[in-house]
Amino acid sequence: MLAELPPDHSLNRYVWFLIAAMLLVGSNVGIGKSIVAFVPVLVFALLRFVIALAVLWPLLRPSKMREVKRGEWLNLFLQALFGTFGFTLLMLNGVARTSAVAAGVITSTIPAVVALFAWLFLGERPNARACVSIALAMLGIVAVNLSRGGASAAAGATGSLAGNIMVLGAVCCESLYVILSRRLTQTLAAIDICAYTHLFGFLLMLPLGIEALAGFDYTAVPRGIWALTLWYGLSASIFSFWLWMKGIRHVHGSLAGVFSAVLPVAAAGYGIVFLGERPTLAHGVALACVVTGIAIASIDPKRSPPVAS
Repeated sequence: MLAELPPDHSLNRYVWFLIAAMLLVGSNVGIGKSIVAFVPVLVFALLRFVIALAVLWPLLRPSKMREVKRGEWLNLFLQALFGTFGFTLLMLNGVARTSAVAAGVITSTIPAVVALFAWLFLGERPNARACVSIALAMLGIVAVNLSRGGASAAAGATGSLAGNIMVLGAVCCESLYVILSRRLTQTLAAIDICAYTHLFGFLLMLPLGIEALAGFDYTAVPRGIWALTLWYGLSASIFSFWLWMKGIRHVHGSLAGVFSAVLPVAAAGYGIVFLGERPTLAHGVALACVVTGIAIASIDPKRSPPVAS
């Protein structure tokens, strides 16, 4: 019996990796909203890629990059176009117009949208549980857009339909990234994919960011916001990615999906504590729909708990 304890403790450790990854992703929704209140979206987006590449640069060795095939480069560019460039612009513009609570709930529908896109583009027909998850995710999005509350109480603003649509667009971009990444995970290391897509994302963002920098007043930005910008760049591109990839290798995929439910909770928590947001009943209904859908799709009824000996 003593010999069985280390694997159990090890499993628990990797489960916490997944939870930590989702906490970072969820809190970044609110942190991004805090930053774009002072830093223009295009400037912030460019800085995010600069910070990420400063860490990932050692992986961009020419000798190593020459081993990547032409078709793989095309796939990497498409991943960057949707998953880094498109996602960043849509998410940051979206959270600037809507509440962190609403954005968190919408972002948590990524597993369901991935399943939907896999059906549409790859012909992977979802099972009954996945169909229920997709339906509940869509119901959750409808509930969020029916809400007119949950925005910053201090500013007296209300949730924005345009912002919610932008966040949903970001979800679609990230889901396409996941679909495209399936082609490369067998031939390229995950951290290399991260480095190459961020390089492409930086090159795509550079013209827009440089133009936005021209009229940007750095002195008007509080020091705390600069610290959040550095943290966002590191956590969104490096920390959350590493934690999730480390955990997913040691935790059953059906169980790992459950932890996506941590994302909207973290986003809502940040919005309530730091942004003064007040979630509405519609947000609660939406969150319940999405979390239930994730649980239904992720928990495999065929898996039985280990028998104690």
